[in-house]
Amino acid sequence: MSKTVLAVEDSPSVRQLIRMTLLDYGYDVSEAKNGAEALQKTGGARFDAVVTDINMPVMNGIEFIRQFRATPQSQGVPVIVLTTESGDAMKAEAREAGATAWLTKPFTQQQLLDALRKVAGA
Repeated sequence: MSKTVLAVEDSPSVRQLIRMTLLDYGYDVSEAKNGAEALQKTGGARFDAVVTDINMPVMNGIEFIRQFRATPQSQGVPVIVLTTESGDAMKAEAREAGATAWLTKPFTQQQLLDALRKVAGA
């Protein structure tokens, strides 16, 4: 049974890269354009991992992580932040919100897969 990953990213091209990378390696992928859309999706489905950007319209990634972590559905679900941000303060804020791992854009497909395997065991 394949693992299901929620990709939360406002950039269509980056979302497509995430989707194509994960599909090529046997993952099922669901997508959201912002944190608010992602919260709606997590309310009705169980995910094995979440990959989220930070800077998005409507609801940013930090707020999404905080609200997601306040739900029972987030139990045991790793959250990988994938963003252009690289500052220590932002990383600390994401960790405090409940992020599990951090990748900086630009990223390689292998970096994304390695991070996912490390935190989701897949």
